[in-house]
Amino acid sequence: MSTAGQVIRCKAAVAWEAGKPLSIEEVEVAPPQKDEVRIKILFTALCHTDIYYWECKGYTPLFPRILGHEASGIVESVGEGVTDVKPGDHVLPIFTGECKECKHCLSEESNNMCDLLRINCDRGVMLADGKTRFSINGQPIYHFVGTSTFSQYTVVHIGQVAKINPTAPLDKVCPISCGICTGFGATVNVAKPKKGQTVAIFGLGAVGLAAAEGARICGASRIIAVDLNPRRFEEAKRFGITEFVNPKDYDKPVQEVIVEMTGGGVDRSVECTGSVQAMISAFECVHDGWGVCVLVGVPKKDDAFMTHPLNLLSERTLKGAFYGNYKPRTDIPMVVDKYLNKELGLDMDKFITHSVPFADINKAFDYMLQGIGLRCMIHLDA
Repeated sequence: MSTAGQVIRCKAAVAWEAGKPLSIEEVEVAPPQKDEVRIKILFTALCHTDIYYWECKGYTPLFPRILGHEASGIVESVGEGVTDVKPGDHVLPIFTGECKECKHCLSEESNNMCDLLRINCDRGVMLADGKTRFSINGQPIYHFVGTSTFSQYTVVHIGQVAKINPTAPLDKVCPISCGICTGFGATVNVAKPKKGQTVAIFGLGAVGLAAAEGARICGASRIIAVDLNPRRFEEAKRFGITEFVNPKDYDKPVQEVIVEMTGGGVDRSVECTGSVQAMISAFECVHDGWGVCVLVGVPKKDDAFMTHPLNLLSERTLKGAFYGNYKPRTDIPMVVDKYLNKELGLDMDKFITHSVPFADINKAFDYMLQGIGLRCMIHLDA
């Protein structure tokens, strides 16, 4: 029987309060409204951004909430005005959007700063009517970044839905919807290291290692990793990392260590931690005259980046990269096709280190909090 136009009851992992284990609940998912799509989520993975807004340390609390934004699934039904996708299409929900109509979407110089659908971590309702599509016994359950993929069904604005090749394995391409493109694109699309140059990567999570893969593919001669977790180092060699620096091992700022290691600084650096101190170190470790630093990590609400103006006047370049400079609806289908055609040079299996059924979603939180593995794939139909 078709469920289009009907309320769907399904399982979802609900965060009722900050830092407490998620609870598997039966939720009601309302039909999609104008410009919305209801998606059956088959695979989702945990990202550090989910952790940050679950812990709410330095972020605005909003509960009860269904987190999750890195996922893949199949369109169940569409709302009024949706023509880009249809029931049965394979899709990736994306935490930021592309309306294709605003000044940013139409600009050749801006890739994913959509005026309508730019990421908003504090909004917990849908744009169409300011209401949620999730509820439990009449109580609204808030959305997260417009995706809320820790639910077997979710409702997403069409501008945040990338239709992909149906032959793509949904478990493998799931991380493309966030972590892989965020890191890989930051290197290849923004930092753009030249063959033979040196690159420093700050943070060895999935995003950082995707950035390292980008540096490897670009032909970097040295890829220096900076991380506080020594357990990451051996694993990172598989992603092209050639050297490792743990700031805890030195009694001086890590940027000074890297400058000494490289005879003046690296040619490119990519920061993937969200730590404002790591951001400063990443910028101050690039070579004067031509060095480029790209910031990727999400800082806390009240953080402030501080460096001496001479570091900029010495012709170092500081850039920010959001979602790897990819347009969600325009570029992501092509990224998936390039992955299928082995044109990216990425081995997605290296990023997926754990797998759990939906009922064990809290294990994924444990793995990430303990710094174990990279991506834990959560199977929502298991």
